Amino acid sequence: MNPTGTVDLEFDPERDDLGKNKELTDGLSVALRIGNTLWVANDESISLERLSLITGRNTGNYKYGRHHKQFSLDDYLRLPVAPPNDPADLEEVDVEGLDYEDGYLWLVGSHSLKRKKPALKDGAKEARKQLAKVSRDGNRYLLARIPVVKCDGMYTLAKEYTRKGKKRTAAQLRGNAQGNDLTEALRGDKHLGSFLAIPGKDNGFDIEGLAVVDKRLFLGLRGPVLCGWALILEVELEEDNEQPSTLRLKPIGPKRRLYQKHFLQLGGLGIRDLCAQGSDLLTLGGPTMDLDGPVTIFRWPVGAKRKGESVVPAEELERVLDLPYGQGADHAEGMTLFSPDGGTAHSLLVVYDSTSESRRLGGSAVAADVFLLPRTCAPGRG
Repeated sequence: MNPTGTVDLEFDPERDDLGKNKELTDGLSVALRIGNTLWVANDESISLERLSLITGRNTGNYKYGRHHKQFSLDDYLRLPVAPPNDPADLEEVDVEGLDYEDGYLWLVGSHSLKRKKPALKDGAKEARKQLAKVSRDGNRYLLARIPVVKCDGMYTLAKEYTRKGKKRTAAQLRGNAQGNDLTEALRGDKHLGSFLAIPGKDNGFDIEGLAVVDKRLFLGLRGPVLCGWALILEVELEEDNEQPSTLRLKPIGPKRRLYQKHFLQLGGLGIRDLCAQGSDLLTLGGPTMDLDGPVTIFRWPVGAKRKGESVVPAEELERVLDLPYGQGADHAEGMTLFSPDGGTAHSLLVVYDSTSESRRLGGSAVAADVFLLPRTCAPGRG
């Protein structure tokens, strides 16, 4: 399906440089609308970008970018690997999921290993050596929340603040550069444990999607895909009584397991993003391997309110949209509910990784797409 419209995202040129000849606009991995602000991230950075609505309502020409502000996650959280002096040595967070719930912005890194891409110009022997190298960026093991406050009509982040006698604090799941409590809990899992040592783009363990409903967090997995079935992990976090900046997993699964598993039959696709719409979960399905497509949005009706673990066959899912994709470019990575008129959200805004030249708008601007959700879909929250 072709988009029903586009939204221009304009970045401050001074903040568009990631080093290593990379730019923010080279690819966006997540998108989240909070009021009149849009939050996005490049998965090779350690920051979040806030763009504010410039034009749109009553004009039909939507642009975000006014007061572009960059929020370094190191200012709010304890990154497992501190930012180096040389940007070329930066260990990315690989932010792959964003959501907003109860005054907190929640985020998750991919938790995945990576395999070095071969440089064919170096010859076949060297390419084989490069393909054998598997590494980890320690900052990818991040699952955290940051308080959101409204200041002078603008949504912003705070490390901590107190409102009506209640203190809110930025906090993250306990972990380090080798993993965290979630990967430790999964190590012995009969479905997922063996995939923790496999790079994400090799069908290994790879989180790409986050939806928060009430106190539950739903984590979409790009991989592994098991016999054509994709997985969603469900967790609930609570503050450590002695360290409010540290979160712990609550026992919510069978036999007091620290997580629940939901299997969705997406026809061999992995999950590239999640979005809650009321009690439904929208899943952005795409290839788990390094392929261009297909890309499809599915709806799991009442998925956010199910009790216990689930096995959801294809006939219980609604195929909502088939998205276009490019050849070697324009891979749909993030989505957020979007309301062209500022009211109830009946559309999705989609951002892309591996940005094509046709999507670039000159300077430090890039186009995102808007897709109208079918009228059979339930109205969204926000």
